[in-house]
Parts: sequence; C-alpha cells; structure tokens
Amino acid sequence: MRTYELAVVLRGSLTQAEREKLLDKIKSLIHDIKIAKIDSWGEKALSYPIKKESLGFYFLMALEQQGDKAVSFSDLEKKLLAEEDILRHLLVRTR
Repeated sequence: MRTYELAVVLRGSLTQAEREKLLDKIKSLIHDIKIAKIDSWGEKALSYPIKKESLGFYFLMALEQQGDKAVSFSDLEKKLLAEEDILRHLLVRTR
C-alpha cells in the first residue's frame, strides 16, 4: 500500500460554503484513492501575495492507495492547476 499527502492552499476570500464545495470537488478528483484523513490548518497569512491574496486556508489530506494498481497523478495535477481558487498544492509520496 502506498501513502501520499496532498496539501492545498485555498483563497482566503472564499466563504465557508465555497471552501466546502471546493473540497468536495477535490475529493471527487481523487476517486481512485482512499482519503484517510483531512486536517484543516485554518486561515494563515501568506509570506507573499499569491494571485492578489494575502491570506490562505490550508488543508492536508492523507491518501492511501489500495492494491497494486499504480495511479497516475498527472491528470490530478492538471486539474488542480486549472482550479483558480487553489493558490498552491503539493502532492508527496510518503511511503
């Protein structure tokens, strides 16, 4: 079993409902992998402005790949980059 971590930074100007809708969209993009845990780190000030935003909402998702089937993350990366309300993301294989 392979495990991954996906960290995303959402726009600070989003409402609670818009954040939840965007998180649901991210969850639907990760349909082949089990989401073990989602941690909300809350709203934090950015070190520098990104897309004219000075605040961001941070989320960390622990992902688990079931079985031996290799999953390609290139499609997921493209969809995350296309989403304008996601300021930054980082996908890391942990095990």
